[in-house]
Amino acid sequence: MIMKVKVRPSKAAASGDMNKVEIYRGWCKKCGICVAFCPRGVLDTDESSYPIVKVPEKCNGCQLCEMRCPDFAIVVSKDEESYAGKGSASGQ
Repeated sequence: MIMKVKVRPSKAAASGDMNKVEIYRGWCKKCGICVAFCPRGVLDTDESSYPIVKVPEKCNGCQLCEMRCPDFAIVVSKDEESYAGKGSASGQ
């Protein structure tokens, strides 16, 4: 099961920039490393000890959860949908 959550980084909230956090529960062994390393307290665990995005508006997209996950069960990436329609084709 994949849990996909779009999070708005606090620094970029005004500009509408978004990150996408994907948690692959099938790969997760519930070690809690991602929760422990999140500097903003964005992640927590559910009643089954799986990581969840508890406070998405605090996420700054640092990717520490992704880098520390021994199972590669978390991916943080830019959400391309949030950039659609911004500026011109040349990126301005």
